[in-house]
Amino acid sequence: MKLQFKKQAYQTNAVNAVVNCFIGQPNTSGVQYRVDPGRASSGQQSMNLEDQSAGFKNSDVVVNVLGNIQTVQQQQNLNTSKKLIKHKSPCEINLSVEMETGTGKTYVYIKTMFELRKQYGWSKFIIVVPSIAIREGIYKSLQITQDHFLEEYGKKIRSFIYNSKKLDEIASYSSNGGINVMIINSQAFNASPTSTATQTTINNAKNKIYRELDDFQSRRPIDVIKANRPILILDEPQKLEGTITAPSQTIKALKEFNPLLAIRYSATHKIDYNKVHRLDALDAYNQKLVKKINVRGITVKGMGGIDAH
Repeated sequence: MKLQFKKQAYQTNAVNAVVNCFIGQPNTSGVQYRVDPGRASSGQQSMNLEDQSAGFKNSDVVVNVLGNIQTVQQQQNLNTSKKLIKHKSPCEINLSVEMETGTGKTYVYIKTMFELRKQYGWSKFIIVVPSIAIREGIYKSLQITQDHFLEEYGKKIRSFIYNSKKLDEIASYSSNGGINVMIINSQAFNASPTSTATQTTINNAKNKIYRELDDFQSRRPIDVIKANRPILILDEPQKLEGTITAPSQTIKALKEFNPLLAIRYSATHKIDYNKVHRLDALDAYNQKLVKKINVRGITVKGMGGIDAH
């Protein structure tokens, strides 16, 4: 049975809120660059390195993003950012999208990737998730929406789950000129070596993504990935980032990806980064997107210290 997807105005509004933050950005369909071919280990033949040398990365942001963000926020009666809010984020440009659970945020950010490609030529994305279960669910969503978006955009997303045993997918991620999405759970990279680490420490890093690997032409996977200037999609960022004063290891390690920008999707943001769209529980209920909402109160009974002595 083939699933049918219907365009929903509230989801389109969430997509446009992000896309409109970059109005005026030139449409550059991938900046071409030479992928680091690495070097073949002794006794190992190079894997058609000449064929893998051309890569396509996201072009730099050259538009006045803050002005666009302010316009989007004013249109939605959101708090207006006086400056680009960064906190401890790994990049300068950060957007927050608040969507109530069950309103289709995964569908929204998949469609947003298609629109960012269509409008501005950006094609390299990384979806970062807090758990393996969520990772698998998103990969499934990318598969089941493939035909739906093919009808609308005439293109398919090439998606894969990061696996240190399938490094050829990373090479293809760099060399492919279409829309490429890597899905990765935080446990796969959040043990990053520090910038002052010795080469020995780097080679012994817990995560293979930071190690020079013989079966990857003595390259580090992270170096090949970061050359693409990927756009980060953070799903449930409140489970990834820690707090402003005590950022998690994950948020620190995200800098290693050299991201162009980061977009955060959640119903319960712990930290706001330039919120450009809000569909909270009350909005979802009023628009009949959810059946009901529950309001829980807190009462205190019989606790020592609240009664007079």
